[in-house]
Order: sequence, then C-alpha cells, then structure tokens
Amino acid sequence: MVFAGQSARFGHPEQTLGITTLLGGIYRVAERVGRARAFEWALTSEQVPAQVMADTSVINRLVPDDELLSHAGDFARRVACGQTLAHAAHKALLHSWPLGRTASADRDLFDLSVPLFATQDVRAGLESAAAALRAGKPRPVLDFHGR
Repeated sequence: MVFAGQSARFGHPEQTLGITTLLGGIYRVAERVGRARAFEWALTSEQVPAQVMADTSVINRLVPDDELLSHAGDFARRVACGQTLAHAAHKALLHSWPLGRTASADRDLFDLSVPLFATQDVRAGLESAAAALRAGKPRPVLDFHGR
C-alpha cells in the first residue's frame, strides 16, 4: 500500500548515478504501469508528480499533504484490527500471482485458505454471519484476535 501527499514526487534517480534500482523499484513499477512507462521513467530519471502516480495505479491513495499521516494511521489501525491471518493469506496469494498469474495463485489458494477455517476468528465470523442472516440483520463487525 502506498499513500502519498499531493506534493510528493517520485522517480528513479539511479540513472543519473550510472546504476540500476538495486531494490527492484523499476520492475515493481512496471508491474503496475507497464513496461513502456517504466522504461521511460528509468531512462530519464524523470520526477513524476504524485497525481500521475495515482492515475497510473502506482500509489493507492493520494491525500492532502497535511492529512497524510492521519490517513495512513487510520488505515493501518483499521487493517490491524481486521482478520490478520486472512490478511497474511491474501498477501501470500498476491506475492504468488505475479510469478505465474492466476495459475500460480490457484495452486497456492487452498494451502493458504483452508487452514483459516480451523481458527477461532473464522469460526466466530461464520457463526455471527449465519446468526445475522437468520435474524435478517446486518453482519456484525467482529474483533479478530489472530487465532
């Protein structure tokens, strides 16, 4: 997840130093924007405005500069209160996906997902969803405990 303030600028300055992006920034950007745009940015070391990065899906959220920490903190707290074991499984699936696309993620899906059904969090979630459905009420928001 990438949050940025509206005045942020992004780039690959390594070209101006005669080196490559040693942590893989250029091909990580290429995953999101495509090879042609990544090539352009790598070869020119262009400073790219945050709005362009938002428009090309490199960043997830573009917010006013003075609200950046607040937005990022609110998001982090919301995610941290969620079903962290399911978050970890989704993260693993999304790391698997670029290696072989859907076939790769499909291969890993059940190994990552089935164990979740044995957790206390999922049992409580399924029970509360079934009870809400029977009662004709919205599913309650649960506190997850990572177990």
